Amino acid sequence: MDDSELNRAILADMLDEEYEIIEAENGLEGVAVLQLQGMDIALVLLDIVMPEMDGFGVLGVMRQNNWIEDIPVIMISAESGSSHIERAYDLGVTDFISRPFDALIVHRRVVNTILLYAKQKRLAGMVADQIYENEQRSSLLIDILSHIVEFRNGESGLHVLNVRTLTELLLKHLVQKTDRYPLSPADIAMISTASALHDIGKISIDEKILNKPGRFTDEEFAIMKTHSMAGAEMLQNLPIHQNDPLVKVAYDICRWHHERYDGRGYPDGLVGDEIPIAAQIVALADVYDALTSKRCYKAAYDHETAVNMILEGKCGAFNPLLLECLTETAPTIPAQLDESVNPAQRDQREMKNMMMEIRRHEELTASERTLQLLEHERMKYSFFAAMTQEIQFEFTLSPPMVTLSAFGAEKLGLDEIIMDPLQNEKVCGLMDEMERKGLSDSLRSTTPEHPVITYDCRLNLRGERRWFQITARAVWSADEPPRYTGAIGKAIDTHESRMRLDALERMASHDSLTGLLNHAYAKKRILERMELRSASNFALVIFDLDHFKSANDNLGHAFGDHVLMYVAEKLRQSIRGGDIAARVGGDEFLIFLEYKEDVDIVIDRIFQSLCGVYEGFAISISMGVARTDVVGSNYDDLFHAADQALYTVKRSGRGRFRFYDKTMHNMLSAITPIDNGGEQR
Repeated sequence: MDDSELNRAILADMLDEEYEIIEAENGLEGVAVLQLQGMDIALVLLDIVMPEMDGFGVLGVMRQNNWIEDIPVIMISAESGSSHIERAYDLGVTDFISRPFDALIVHRRVVNTILLYAKQKRLAGMVADQIYENEQRSSLLIDILSHIVEFRNGESGLHVLNVRTLTELLLKHLVQKTDRYPLSPADIAMISTASALHDIGKISIDEKILNKPGRFTDEEFAIMKTHSMAGAEMLQNLPIHQNDPLVKVAYDICRWHHERYDGRGYPDGLVGDEIPIAAQIVALADVYDALTSKRCYKAAYDHETAVNMILEGKCGAFNPLLLECLTETAPTIPAQLDESVNPAQRDQREMKNMMMEIRRHEELTASERTLQLLEHERMKYSFFAAMTQEIQFEFTLSPPMVTLSAFGAEKLGLDEIIMDPLQNEKVCGLMDEMERKGLSDSLRSTTPEHPVITYDCRLNLRGERRWFQITARAVWSADEPPRYTGAIGKAIDTHESRMRLDALERMASHDSLTGLLNHAYAKKRILERMELRSASNFALVIFDLDHFKSANDNLGHAFGDHVLMYVAEKLRQSIRGGDIAARVGGDEFLIFLEYKEDVDIVIDRIFQSLCGVYEGFAISISMGVARTDVVGSNYDDLFHAADQALYTVKRSGRGRFRFYDKTMHNMLSAITPIDNGGEQR
């Protein structure tokens, strides 16, 4: 670009044997060429002083359109003042040549600049390819994890993918709209990735509740709500990566994605921006996808209806700023969700994002960018491997090598990278030769169209033969005919998997402080017992601690917790093996027992055993008892009757037990709430 035809001719003569030359006689004409030719341009030679638009104007347009990042510019000008040169470099020029110029110098600098940029583009492409491969593996892990989480409650694995896509879309729009939430592109990527874990706590919920087609009862809904805390506790109890930012964000999302802006959510009733913005965004994305997806309890709503329901407050209160983001992005949401499940379009978008991320860090060297981006991918891969508690591996035939996840290497007592594994004594000691051959034959018998196998075998794990299930995908080359080149996969310790599931089930059924059953699960057990032994007589007992509030107020809540644990242990020692004991909430407990005769003697024995002293604090209890031969076998009636008997004791001085009789029928409705050891009921 030069307004002097002579200067253009001289430069063209120097270079036209090796390059195709395009000429522009002013800045506007040059910008038009760049607009049309774009990435086909290898280099721009630019004058400063030109009509219509000068060289600095051209540089400004190139910066605005990000062309300067891909197209190098050498400024050639007679304006040799330091201020001009400094301004040119500030605007992004690669080199500066003063006129009159030497043909050899111009030629050499042009060639060097083009070669330098070509190398940088190749390096960026290599980095993007490596990152893309790791992104694909991370995405595969996310998809697998999504399927595991959603499989039990009959939902499509697309739910997690859709929530991730919506989270990313809303976050990007939010940071463009306001600086109230200072989120970097890396933060947005991390939150979007962590959103895949928002419902992992559902693993702990009974399938009968998850898949119930009708409306939840209060007790079922109480159980369902525990999934947010269960998911948070899973992350909190990870053996590694506790301080990883991704784990912390995932914890926030798991625990608080059912909180609502007006404080009516759960589990903690947070209000407004007490709720982390990551959890707010995922909550909105989760509700939208739940509305537009078919579930066992409802049909799917269309896009417009779902958006209107959210905006009208029919699905709870959300941050008004996020509702504005939803309104403004609503026209693009269906297309974005369609694209997210289209691998080709999704891959193209991810590659573009990677290249833009590389360009953003232009102050870093290429090798530093490579290391940082690859380390980020390694961190994500390692995190998901640890989350799934699986031995993940990659095997290549050439070179013969096995790469294990950090968790897998520790579990098996091996190095993370093992060269020539079939000659490694530790590797060969893990699996019998026949089972190794069976696994190899299974993988080699696959085809590129059907590459996945499942293989059950026993591994010699620290002197113990344990059953593992291996799920692997054979890797085939693109040659004709295709060649088997290795495999990627995972191995699950089926014994430990069963133990983890038992632990999750216990979290959902037991009170975390006392270890007794929680009320919801106790009710389920009681209903099953009464149905199984319908001809028997049962008693339901409710008791609480007198003056418990004084223990918390005077001696501290930690002491109060120890009192509750002490009473729970005394309760376990006082009941028979077939009896059911639970913590209802606060300092209130429940007992359910079967009796044949003299039930008052049994109740008196339990009552006396629970009273006593704990570290100087006198434990006195008030107890109400309801019997099925008096009230009937309806659980809610039994509970209500025992409650009325308990309140009769409270009104008459506490420290006793009473059996329900019909004189207490209207007791609760006739009295005002009183001090119940700190509980208002």
